[in-house]
Amino acid sequence: MSDGGLRRRDFLKAGAGVALLPLVGAGAARAAVEAGPPQIRRSVTLGRTGLRVSDIGFGSSRLSGDERVVAHAFERGITYFDTAESYQGGASEETLGKALAGKRDQVVIASKVEAGASDTRAALMASLDGSLKRLRTDRIDVYLNHAVNDVARLRNPEWPEFVSRAKQAGKIRFTGMSGHGGHLVECLEHAFANDQADVVLVGYNFGQDPGFLANLTKSLDFVAVQPDLPRALTRAKAKNVGVVAMKTLRGARLNDMRPFEQGGATFAQAAFRWTLSNASVDALVVTMTSVEQVDEYVAASGSGAATRADLALLARYEALNGRSQCRYGCGDCTSACPLGVALPDVLRARMYAEDYGAPELAREEFWRVGGASAPCLSCAHHACTGACPHGLDVAALATRGYRAIVG
Repeated sequence: MSDGGLRRRDFLKAGAGVALLPLVGAGAARAAVEAGPPQIRRSVTLGRTGLRVSDIGFGSSRLSGDERVVAHAFERGITYFDTAESYQGGASEETLGKALAGKRDQVVIASKVEAGASDTRAALMASLDGSLKRLRTDRIDVYLNHAVNDVARLRNPEWPEFVSRAKQAGKIRFTGMSGHGGHLVECLEHAFANDQADVVLVGYNFGQDPGFLANLTKSLDFVAVQPDLPRALTRAKAKNVGVVAMKTLRGARLNDMRPFEQGGATFAQAAFRWTLSNASVDALVVTMTSVEQVDEYVAASGSGAATRADLALLARYEALNGRSQCRYGCGDCTSACPLGVALPDVLRARMYAEDYGAPELAREEFWRVGGASAPCLSCAHHACTGACPHGLDVAALATRGYRAIVG
């Protein structure tokens, strides 16, 4: 077994032990005992944009037709709504547009387009116009280059020219990039150096930080995932670039955690507190699919730093799910397959299908990367065995992912 595998095993052992501690302590149930219905209790300024947004924003990757949940989020004080032209084939933007009609000046809308290395400004403007139409608005507050993991996409001279013209026309107010791949830090550094970002949306959660259990285990020897990401976020703060975190629930297997939640405090709330305790993070967005989920998530707003009980919940989650969760931004298995299967993308699709319970989102992601995991079903060489420094069985997970997606 590799050194990385040993560290991973020790981490899981430590996490399981910590998670058995009683889930009590100062503030453990503070989100649940607030008088009245849960409400957003903290708003923040999104960097140099000057935009004031709720610290917890509404993610809409699975939104399709349910205007009620959007209205409920607005009633609970959420003012930041994140979408993309690709979400649900445009239905996400359409639903937000209908649900937020008459409320446009009270909310901040972010949307995204996957601008490639050779896309023209005309094509990008056409995509923007399509989003504006679906959103029933004349401007998008934050417009991001979606899921950037290749600096070549940012070097395309058509992108900054498009941004300049769209801003001049009043169609977008601020811009930037989103990402959670292995080259995220490199892309962020390019965007910062070339003043291409007013706002960035980045994958960031407790599973990326080997130090989140430091106060509980006192015995850390783990491989950091994207060790330079905290430094990049600090640089964003220094440049007054707004930072929004996503993927904060690390697979979002919420039902796994219900038996261990006590006093009304939940795993999701603990994960949010951990993320927002980083001074370089302004806000987060998380997918919300029901009014009950909105209430659970909003209850973490403004509730302060993660407690010892919160950390125990996070450790328990890691102990239960660490063997199946691909780390955002790792990518160490990328070159392992001689057939060119985009393994991190396939494992992410598996997560959407099995953990999120969202096979439609999984299929969207799967076919976006070309459905490249089909060879996994008849693989004879298993070259990806041992390729994950965190101990994941890449071959088995990729095969499960393909079967979950195609049925």
